[in-house]
Amino acid sequence: MNFAAMMLVAVALDLALGWPDPLYKRIGHPVTWIGALIAFLDRRWNCGAQRKAKGMAAAALVILLTWAVAHIVQSLLPQGWIGIVIGGVLAWPLVALRAMHDHVAAVAKPLLAGDLAGARAAVAFIVGRDPAQLDTAGVARASLESLAENSSDGIVAPLFWGCVAGLPGIAAYKAINTLDSMIGHRTARHEAFGWAAANIDDIVNLIPARLTGVLFGVAAGKRAAQALDIMQRDARAHRSPNAGWPEAAMAGALDIRLSGPRIYDDRVSDEPWLNGTAPDPGPQTLARGLALYRRAMFGMAALIALAAALWRFA
Repeated sequence: MNFAAMMLVAVALDLALGWPDPLYKRIGHPVTWIGALIAFLDRRWNCGAQRKAKGMAAAALVILLTWAVAHIVQSLLPQGWIGIVIGGVLAWPLVALRAMHDHVAAVAKPLLAGDLAGARAAVAFIVGRDPAQLDTAGVARASLESLAENSSDGIVAPLFWGCVAGLPGIAAYKAINTLDSMIGHRTARHEAFGWAAANIDDIVNLIPARLTGVLFGVAAGKRAAQALDIMQRDARAHRSPNAGWPEAAMAGALDIRLSGPRIYDDRVSDEPWLNGTAPDPGPQTLARGLALYRRAMFGMAALIALAAALWRFA
């Protein structure tokens, strides 16, 4: 089956509809279903001795169960375009192009109007740091970092694995990413239990993160060479083996600095700067970042369309 064409259907539906609130209220969302299983295993297994082994078992159970269900569903799809369309509809909720844009646009609107309090309230939905500690530049920087990182793990990565393996690929990836977001933290509770989740997430994002960085770099137009140079130079300085690639590319594309020190739960995290000699972002930079995002995601859709065409004529 043409998995790339299936992913194109999912992208088109997401751009047109997002994930409608009435649908969410009626049936929830596949990620929340996966999250409920992870939360249950966290409550029941994350205790006593052998927490690392229990965490490995929990990660394996969630990933394999999600993959198996998606594999069975995909095996029941009819061949041809009918199966591709149905598969795209099923993959649709696992793509978040529109939601990512809308969340960052919700920060940009009050920030451009000079409403820092409103921008802080909006940015709290997409970042983990304390928004009360952020000035205008801090809100813009946090939003752009979230836009860059989540473009990779919320959009490019699931679509990449969907193109590789269809519904099992995109579903298993979302299970891995949800595991990481829920238990893959270096905290007293999850250091051992979430070890497997965090490391598996790092592995499956190796290619998509770098691909996202390249997409941002190419979408930068006349700053493409600068963006790609800064990505190559600074990405490895980031605390994450993957997030630094799209963030550094965005920093170079917009000619700003990203990352740097930040506050989490009254604790200062002394992170290195990406493109550190550039100025801080401002409200207008956030608008330019959204335009860069749109161009990069158009480039991604074009690559998927090319893959679909090559599959058809292979």
